[in-house]
Order: sequence, then C-alpha cells, then structure tokens
Amino acid sequence: MEQGSAKDIDLDALTVDAVQAGFRAGTFTAEQLTRACFDRIERDNVKYNALIFLNPDAIDDARRIDERRAAGESLGPLAGVPVVIKDPMDMVGFPTTAGWAKLYSKRGGIDLMPERDAPVVARMRRAGAILLGKTNVPILSHTGSHANDSWAGPTINVSMPDRVPGGSSAGTAAAVASGMAVLGLAEETGGSIQNPASAQDLVGIKPTIGLVPNAGVVPLSGNRDVVGPIARNVRDAALCLDALAGYSSEDPKTLASVGRQPESGYASTLKPDALKGKRIGLYGPGWRTQPLSDEAAALYERVKNELTRLGAVLMDDPFSGSGFADLRKPTPPLEHFDARGLESIPYDLEKYLQRLGKHAPLKSFAEFAEATRDDDAFGPEGVLGYLHSLADFRSALADPSLPPEMPEFIELKARYLTIFNRVMSTHRLDALVFPQMRCELPPLHGKDLIQETTVGEINIAGLPGIAVPAGYYRSGSPFGLIFVGRQWDEAALLGYAYAYECGTGRRKVRRVD
Repeated sequence: MEQGSAKDIDLDALTVDAVQAGFRAGTFTAEQLTRACFDRIERDNVKYNALIFLNPDAIDDARRIDERRAAGESLGPLAGVPVVIKDPMDMVGFPTTAGWAKLYSKRGGIDLMPERDAPVVARMRRAGAILLGKTNVPILSHTGSHANDSWAGPTINVSMPDRVPGGSSAGTAAAVASGMAVLGLAEETGGSIQNPASAQDLVGIKPTIGLVPNAGVVPLSGNRDVVGPIARNVRDAALCLDALAGYSSEDPKTLASVGRQPESGYASTLKPDALKGKRIGLYGPGWRTQPLSDEAAALYERVKNELTRLGAVLMDDPFSGSGFADLRKPTPPLEHFDARGLESIPYDLEKYLQRLGKHAPLKSFAEFAEATRDDDAFGPEGVLGYLHSLADFRSALADPSLPPEMPEFIELKARYLTIFNRVMSTHRLDALVFPQMRCELPPLHGKDLIQETTVGEINIAGLPGIAVPAGYYRSGSPFGLIFVGRQWDEAALLGYAYAYECGTGRRKVRRVD
C-alpha cells in the first residue's frame, strides 16, 4: 500500500503491535489511521449503534502524534492508537449522559458537561491514544445484557446481530469488534466488562477493585465499580491496563495498588508457556449451584483438554464443601443479580456531581433526583427500583451527604474473600478457569438475560477476571472463558490467558462487510 492511502488498512485484524509496525514502516500515519476509523464509523455505526458522540479533535490529535514521531520523540505503545470511551466516563467537551435521555439536552434532559476528564480518560490522552468518541450504554448502566433502553437506541452485537451484545459496555465492545476502534474503555459493577467482551468474542479485563481509578465515572457503586479495557487480544488489553492502572489522588482506594503492579508492565509478563505446571480450578456446584448447558459443558470439556495439553494441572470443583456457593443471594425482585454494595449510590452520585465543576447544572443528589423525578430511576418502577430491597439504601437516600455503613456488604465481602483465599491456598491453585457464561446468548429483544458464572462473586469480593475467546456454539454464538485469581493477580492471569490464546487461536477475525 502506498503511503498516503489508508483505505486498505485491515481494521478488522488491527492490533496495537500492528499499528506501531505500520507507523514504523511508513505504511500509514496516525492521521490516516484515524481517518480510516472514521470512515468505518460512517459506514457501520448506523448498523451497530456503538458510538453516540464523535470527537472532532481526533484528527488534529493524530496529526500531533505524527509530528512528535517525525521529530524523533520516543512515544509509548498506545500513541496513535484509536480508542473509544464508555459514555459514563467524563470526557471534556461531551455531555456525560449515562444512556439516559434525562441527562441529554437533545432528548429533553440536562447536560452534565465535565470541566475535566476522568482520570482514566486523562491517562489515555497522556499515553497518546486517539480518542474517537464515546460509546452507548443502557440507562445508568443498569444491565449487563444490552443497551436497549438507551436514549440512542439499542447497540447491536457484531458477532451475532440477533443476540444481546452484552452490557453495560455494549457500545465499547461493538466498536472494537466492528473495527471502528482498536481498543475501548469499559467499566464493570456487575458484569459490564466481562459480559460484552465474551458476547462479542473479545478480551476484557475486570481489574481488582482499587487498581484503576474510577473517579469521574457515573457510579453504580463506589464499592464495586472498576474501569478496564476491552480489546481483540490479550496483549492489547495488557498494554491498555498498563496505561490505566495505578494510584490517583482522586480515588483514595487506589493507594492499595501501590507496589502491586509489575515494574516492567503487564504486557511484559506475557509468555506462551505460562500455563505449564499451573494448578487450575474448574467450575462446579461448590462455586455456584447453576449447571452449564449441555453444549457449554461440551465446549468446556474441549477447553479442559486444551489446558492439559498446554501443561496445566486441573482440579474439579475445588470449592466443594466450602460454603462459597451459599453466599450468593440475588436481590429481590431480581432473579439473578446480587446487588449488595450498591446501597451507596446516592452518596456516590453526590460525590460524582460535585466533581463535575462549579458550572454543573446539578451539584447534589437532591438536585439530580428533582431533575429526573418524572422518570425516577430509583422509584419502585425504575430501572434501579430493586435497590429498595437492600438494607441501607433507604438511609442512604435520606442523607446522600453521608456514606452508608453497609455492614451486610462488608461482612459478605469478607466471607467471600476468606473462603476464596482459603480454597486457593488449600489446593495450591494458581487460578480458576470457567466458562464466562453458562449457556449461549439470548435474543436481543427477548426477556432473557446473559447467564454468567462469576458476576456478583468477583464483583463483591473485588477479584480480578480476564475474559478471553474460546470458540463458538453451533449457532455461531461466541463461547468465552474467564480466568479468575486472587486480588492483584492481573499479571499472572494475563499470562495464563495469553498462553491459552497463543496455544489455541480460538478467536476468528470477523470481517465486517
């Protein structure tokens, strides 16, 4: 391909390493790559509805990266790489709508315009990533299955257009899966990284809580919310985590991450033989008393053989008899989701609104509630109405200036961690590897939701998980795994996921016509 033409860039297969190789070889520039991504967005976003806002400064930002490179400046691995940002993350110049018409003036609501970027967005800018725009989510990120109720309309699953795309980071996953971007920022409270990554045949990192700052992100729970990357392969996700992770004074809980990251970065630890000799725990009723579907179980059997071939030592249901599965308790009237830890959302929203700046139209939870009262998300019929079943939610509503004590959540988190760490130590396990979902994806507009295996457990405990593609159901629906480990075990988990990826090559590059 002649320099000066980016129309033949293989956006569907592009990786961070391939981007940097293209820059070094002079095959394309950051500006040309960015223009190619915008061409893809213009062509396909009407089909997938992944992006809701486009960044008009992206071309100029890419041109500056090209100028810095031409001047001989040493740039990092994300410099010039096209990235998308999940809508609830504050990005200067754009309203933060959280998928809700009530928070978007062009749909009759109020614009929340941040005066500064969320720390994770600022870190991507400093890394030289090209921020293409912001991606679609359901109202207040309330579901891990879809974005059907967003003011922007549903996001479509690139892998299976008639199935749910995963949520709430639906738009981020669809943008990466469709070749509109190379990387995307996602956020999870209850499956919102791992679900869309698995649903759209991608890699997702759900970090240990406290590894990545989540200030400047519309909260569901300051006790559970975590920001992480969605990518097409493990190395790309690791490079993105390198840019995101670490202490921020805006999020004091990240102080716990100091000294927990590999000195040379997460991507530096990736080795294709990382599974050799590692002890891996398998899914069973000791973890959760919900069986896999017949086809998921058959696919999992194939995975077990692959893990053994790659040198891993497997252990069936290590949590049997531990009491771990008994801790799970879905929040009424919900049948599947355990919302404990979300009681603090009035306080968390109050703190989020205060960070927006002195010109923000809403500066307190009370003002937020008043502005949205005719479509009350927290009312009995609202998307978050189930929060009234949580012990401390009513007291949190009564005075959002005070954080609730949440003794039930704290005790539950402690019990989860105690049992988890005991089982891992007793059986000398290095990680767990489960099917990320118990069965294939449900229809896009049906009533069924994604049936995952780790949402709740690892969100409440604050444990890390790495979702990685592992094949397909007969229907073509993606089948994914999740590697779970102890707190701060991201480097090891990424190594295992990378070894599985290298050793199996299960993800197929999907050409978007």
